[in-house]
Amino acid sequence: MKPPRPQSEVGVNARRAALRLLDGVLRRGLPLEAALESAGRDLAPADRGLAHAIAAETLRRLADLDALIDSATQQRLPADAKARFALRIALVQALALGTPGHAAISTVLPLVDGGPRRLVHGVFGALMRRKVALPSPPTLPRSVEERWLANWGRDVVDAARSAMAAPPPLDLSFADDEQARRSEGRHLAPKHARIEAQSRITDLPGFTEGHWWVQDLAASIPARLLGTGDGRQVLDLCAAPGGKTLQLAAAGWQVTAVDSSSPRLERLRENLGRTKLTADVVEADVMAWTPEQPADAILLDAPCSATGIFRRHPDVLHRVKARQIAEMAELQRAMLERAATWLKPGGTLVYATCSLEPEEGEAHLPHIQGLTLNPVAADELPNGIVPHPQGYVRTLPSTLQDKGATDGFFIARFKRA
Repeated sequence: MKPPRPQSEVGVNARRAALRLLDGVLRRGLPLEAALESAGRDLAPADRGLAHAIAAETLRRLADLDALIDSATQQRLPADAKARFALRIALVQALALGTPGHAAISTVLPLVDGGPRRLVHGVFGALMRRKVALPSPPTLPRSVEERWLANWGRDVVDAARSAMAAPPPLDLSFADDEQARRSEGRHLAPKHARIEAQSRITDLPGFTEGHWWVQDLAASIPARLLGTGDGRQVLDLCAAPGGKTLQLAAAGWQVTAVDSSSPRLERLRENLGRTKLTADVVEADVMAWTPEQPADAILLDAPCSATGIFRRHPDVLHRVKARQIAEMAELQRAMLERAATWLKPGGTLVYATCSLEPEEGEAHLPHIQGLTLNPVAADELPNGIVPHPQGYVRTLPSTLQDKGATDGFFIARFKRA
């Protein structure tokens, strides 16, 4: 049996993994969860969780951390300098995560062994002596703030900043409305409950029994707009990890769930097993696959920039740029055109993206051929969410802000003649 590692080594390893996570997101443009697969592979679960928490909080507060670092250096450190990464990790622990200062700095200095240890130690010490603090709410990256300010206005930008300041609530979607009504929390829609954020979701009542699954309230709207299935056929395109598949199956649809990601489809299958719901699961690229017969309905939750889910995935604020948004918009338009041909006459298609970029939502409407917008009524939506006057749904960081807010989504429903 190997002797246990010294506690100091365990702490350093978690910080070293956090540095690799940040490097993966900020320098290589990887999603945080994808970077975690390699950076945290050899860590114990507790250390893996700590590395993720440090990296995520750093990304939420990156602009403010860098402003502090720049205020204490005579020459600006390069954005990709290891000393800057080490200082970000030390400062976010001391100023946001409650780590004592001596522990915050002692566990990051080994990250710059053979490098500017004195610089990192000196800058950190100088800032601590100044008794600096991080602003609340956090500051958005400049390019994001400018883009959202132009598209949505100051109120939405301020709401987005507030949304980053605290963990979002936990929304549960239920297969049965009676189970939902008996559950604790705030009920903002049928088959829904909103509770405070939890660290161990698997410990919540009803998880093992498969009564519910985690799904942001806004993310539950697309499937709601298809109503009950009564045994009809629906294609759930880009379906994984499966929240909408579960909704549709629980609403009586015969679901074919299509996605190209094997790991994400495995999660979908696990959730189907836990909830005892059924769907035909197909691993395929929507742009290469063709259904055997036309469908009564289609739900296309298209690949997108995912900037609408920044509350839980702050990496999108830093790795998504104008080029990626344009590329995603082009792919979405192609998917819409392809999927529209798979509908039966009179069939319904719901298109959705978890994006706050109009290019991935509103901008598509004038270009959709063969489909007619089927306006959404207010009574089809969760309490407090209203459709746009043109008939589609747009949720923003300011949506339901007094009730815990929602993710940012664009949702439109169409009919085929």
